[in-house]
Amino acid sequence: MVSFLKFNELNISDEILRAIEDMGFEEPTPIQQLSIPLIMSGIDVTGQAQTGTGKTAAFAIPVIEKIDSDNCHVQAIVLSPTRELTIQIAEEFNRLLKYRRDVRVIPIYGGQPIERQISALNKGVQVIIGTPGRVMDHLKRGTLKLSGVSTIVLDEADQMLDMGFKEDLEDILQYTPGDRQTILFSATMPKPILKISKAFQKNPEFLKLNTKELTVPSIEQSYIELREKEKLEVLCRLIDINGPGLSMIFCNTKRRVDEISSSIRSRGYFAEGLHGDLKQSQRDNVMNKFRNGSIDILIATDVAARGIDVDDIDTVYNYDVPQDVEYYVHRIGRTGRAGKTGRAYTFVGPRETNKLRMIQKVANVKIRRTRPPSIKDVENCRIERFLDNVREVLAESDLSSYVSAVERLMDEDYTSVDISAALLKLHLESGSTRDKAVEEVKFNSAETGAEPGMVRFFINIGKAKGIRPGDIVGAIAGETDIPGSSVGAISIYNDFSFVEVPEKYASEVFSIMNGGTIRGNEVSFEPAKRARSRS
Repeated sequence: MVSFLKFNELNISDEILRAIEDMGFEEPTPIQQLSIPLIMSGIDVTGQAQTGTGKTAAFAIPVIEKIDSDNCHVQAIVLSPTRELTIQIAEEFNRLLKYRRDVRVIPIYGGQPIERQISALNKGVQVIIGTPGRVMDHLKRGTLKLSGVSTIVLDEADQMLDMGFKEDLEDILQYTPGDRQTILFSATMPKPILKISKAFQKNPEFLKLNTKELTVPSIEQSYIELREKEKLEVLCRLIDINGPGLSMIFCNTKRRVDEISSSIRSRGYFAEGLHGDLKQSQRDNVMNKFRNGSIDILIATDVAARGIDVDDIDTVYNYDVPQDVEYYVHRIGRTGRAGKTGRAYTFVGPRETNKLRMIQKVANVKIRRTRPPSIKDVENCRIERFLDNVREVLAESDLSSYVSAVERLMDEDYTSVDISAALLKLHLESGSTRDKAVEEVKFNSAETGAEPGMVRFFINIGKAKGIRPGDIVGAIAGETDIPGSSVGAISIYNDFSFVEVPEKYASEVFSIMNGGTIRGNEVSFEPAKRARSRS
């Protein structure tokens, strides 16, 4: 069994660690934990692992770390079966090289002008990602030299054999030095793969990783295609449609957890975030709130959610497509427990459809596409929930004391249908306003030290809590009906802050924000006292 290591325990450079964090990898996947130390040490590796287990990073990270950036010749080559996979692998390398400008990677594949590839090769490149056919083309032309290659990776080796690349693979391997390191990854291990391993590898370390099959038929799984900027609005509509109940929102990064937590709290939802940067006491506090119903939405990273045992979660939202198929299985398995049904939604960006297809294939599951809900869908669900409540009251309550009031309206020539529709409208409109009643309080701008027409408020938190002007504007605009552009001057000090709002909005801001939250911190939001001049 693989122990849970962290990336900083795998002898990885700071630049790559920063890139890994930006990519959202909190912790190495099992294949990464097994492979990275072995490949870094120069050992030949044959790994049996499906796509979607994190195997690209498993070989890309050590390959990058072993590159001599002062040497501009090809030092590593990765062979893959298709153009699409070649591009994906090259993109993964470049994401890992975000903070390294001294290593050049280029993909070479058919369907792209070979002259452009020749030009790129002539400028000097250390890592080649290519399909066997196009690599052989360059070798025969003499536009690619592999005499300086120290590492070669055969990715999806079984697919390459199925596509008839066996001879090309053998020929390409003959172009590389005999003392090179050879890495081979394959989803299956048929005899031809084992023959290649025996012929071209030196005492390889065999690694096998089987992805668990998804066996949770009681979970209704859907995905929604949308752009990044649409995610938050769609998430809130889904939460409104699915109604009360516990739900979990999964994000790929700690930063994303903080952003989503703040954003949906500012819209009035009872939510908290959970990730690895929280102290144990903070984690316990958040989980206690989730279990006792003080909050009904938990936003978490995959690693932070490990070990959470709550049976009553109704809905799981994958705000980000998970990095690993195993993570998808674990995420949606949080719902549909104890014989109950559950729902799981996955938000899929324009460039993530391949990842979703891979999840469905490897996990052997069908995830149906659904359209984003509209505002009308949300309103219809609210109406249906209200009508369900009305049916309960009609079935169980004595309404005789209310009948006379309705009859008075009917005597005024209103029909029972008109009265019912008006009551429904009043209910829905009252539900869309803030839960907190706005108490009319008069403020004098001069008394608070604000500009004419504005009221200045004191807030009891500041820089020490990481508060920025955007947090204050976002909280006010999110909690009230005031546009952010109307918020005036903001001053932030270490332990407190000041903000000015138009006098006509001051009563609403005071009533709603005093006792509210900014970035998860409960705040005192009070009219400021004008500084007295010294005599």
